[in-house]
Amino acid sequence: MKYFEQAKEIWTKHVPKNGQSDIVEGELIRAIEKLRWEAQSNGNGNWDEGFELLASYILKILNDNEVFKPDALLEIKSDVNTLLTSEYEPYLEDDLYDRLADRVVEWHLAKNGPIKRAINPNLYR
Repeated sequence: MKYFEQAKEIWTKHVPKNGQSDIVEGELIRAIEKLRWEAQSNGNGNWDEGFELLASYILKILNDNEVFKPDALLEIKSDVNTLLTSEYEPYLEDDLYDRLADRVVEWHLAKNGPIKRAINPNLYR
C-alpha cells in the first residue's frame, strides 16, 4: 500500500466507532475495510445487499475521470466488479483492498478533502 499512513489518518479522524462516516473519504475507507473484513474473516457468510451498496458506493465516488486517468478507472471498475461478484468466492488477498484504499487517498488529495456527505438512511452496515 502506497498511502498507508494517509489512509490510517482518514480512518482515525473520519471513521466513527459505529455507523457511517459523514465524510466521503471516511465512508470510502470504512466501506473498503468492511468488505475486506467480511471476505477475509467471514468468507462473505453475511453477504447481502448492504455489502453490495458499500461496493457500489466505492465505484460511484472513485469512478471520477477528473481525478483518474483511463487506466486507473479501468482498474477501479475491475476491482469493484470483483467485489460485487465475490459473494460465493470471497476475494481474500489484500492487494485489491489496498489498491482501492490508495485510490481513496489519491481522490482525497485531488479534491482537497475532506468532503462532507449525508448519511444514507438505507445503509445499515
